[in-house]
Amino acid sequence: MKTRYLTYTCLSILFLTLTGCSENNDSPSLANFDSLTPEIPFNENYKDHGENPFIETKNEPISTFSVDADGGSYANMRRFLHLGQRPPEASVRIEEYINFFTFNYAEPKNGENVALNSEIATCPWNTDHYLIRIGMKGKTIPENELPNSNYVFLIDVSGSMNSPDKLGVLKTGFKTLVDNLRDKDRIAIVTYAGQAGLLLPSTLGDEKDKIKDAIDKLGAGGSTAGAAGIKTAYEIAEKNFIPNGNNRVILGSDGDFNVGPSSTEELINLIEEKRKSGVYLTVLGVGGGNLNDHGMEQIANKGNGNYEYIDNASQIQKVFTHEISKLYTIAKDSKIQITFNKDMVASYRLIGYENRKLNTEDFEDDTKDAGEIGASQTITALYQVVLYDTPVALELAQFDFRYKKPQENESRLLKHTVDGTLKPINEASENIKFSAAIAGFGLLMKNSEYKGNASKQMVVELAKSASTFDPNGYRNEFITLLDNWSE
Repeated sequence: MKTRYLTYTCLSILFLTLTGCSENNDSPSLANFDSLTPEIPFNENYKDHGENPFIETKNEPISTFSVDADGGSYANMRRFLHLGQRPPEASVRIEEYINFFTFNYAEPKNGENVALNSEIATCPWNTDHYLIRIGMKGKTIPENELPNSNYVFLIDVSGSMNSPDKLGVLKTGFKTLVDNLRDKDRIAIVTYAGQAGLLLPSTLGDEKDKIKDAIDKLGAGGSTAGAAGIKTAYEIAEKNFIPNGNNRVILGSDGDFNVGPSSTEELINLIEEKRKSGVYLTVLGVGGGNLNDHGMEQIANKGNGNYEYIDNASQIQKVFTHEISKLYTIAKDSKIQITFNKDMVASYRLIGYENRKLNTEDFEDDTKDAGEIGASQTITALYQVVLYDTPVALELAQFDFRYKKPQENESRLLKHTVDGTLKPINEASENIKFSAAIAGFGLLMKNSEYKGNASKQMVVELAKSASTFDPNGYRNEFITLLDNWSE
């Protein structure tokens, strides 16, 4: 395990140095990085949530779950594959693989912030089954119409962060976000190691040099008082709260909390209390060796937020430039409820979303927390279904969706009928072909008992046939990743 961590750290130093992610002028040279690599064991924290089973529709026709807008699991997988390794099976959350990508969905209408759509096609890894794709699209807001932002950067500067692939990449990422600030946006910087401190009071976006100078001064050392940092960051965010604005804490860390309340449960309780303030949360995971993926994903889940992993310079651009509008929530507490037609669907299985399941009664309970959708963001889920028969056209299910607009506390109900013509997967839209490719790949990474005939060839062929719609080139990047992957 030690060798595995050392290999990753050395390659990270090489990559991040070449891509300009190290902010220090005295970065280690490639000639002596071995002597500077910390000798700590590989000890990353993941939680295996198992897999959703097939459910007989006659016994349980209703399936309810929360939206998941994260993409962290996909980027973390990419880190492992770039090293010629498979990711830990417990790290694979297939819904995050799918939702890493943007799909070609229509915009909302009639004053709603979300639009619904669906599609049916044969299942490529089990041709006796079908896939139902359900999609959601968050309203696109022109940049000049986005509300002003009140950001608080909460940056882990503990000793475990002293690495180019950790603090170095965060410094570059936050400076990229600063470049994209508008003059009336605000940023404060809170750091934490043994204790929390305010590095930069809330500062207007037109003072970019001042903000970047503060980021450049960041250095790592000491223990990790994560709870203290979280409390301080929320206090600053609340003090500078912008009514009807985008109020958000952005936490960057490897998740190695070890001072004060540090268990996942304790931190979740803290975050659940703080989310009542109306401040949203984005969690950015970095580095390897001691990455607490489970803790950070759960903190984001419970904090009205999202979780991303930053594995390279391209991911910095994705999060802070290409998809920056996702930091503006347009739908909160978003829930999905599918009611299957018992006369048509013999059984069904939701692919992924294992840790987002809700009870049937939670759907109409507006006090029950659920996921958030950002401006212009697409959310996709797949069901694998077994039908009693296969007519040409049919109504398989009712798709109900509840969400709250950002300034509202009462949910809105949208309805959509899942119907249409059954198509072979190779004749279906790029939306379902690409989501099936990603899901099949996720089944392989998870070594799923439900992977059927999934193979690298199947995934590659589907992905290549569905790459016409490719904002910022992430689909083609996935295809390149597949070409270099040995199954």
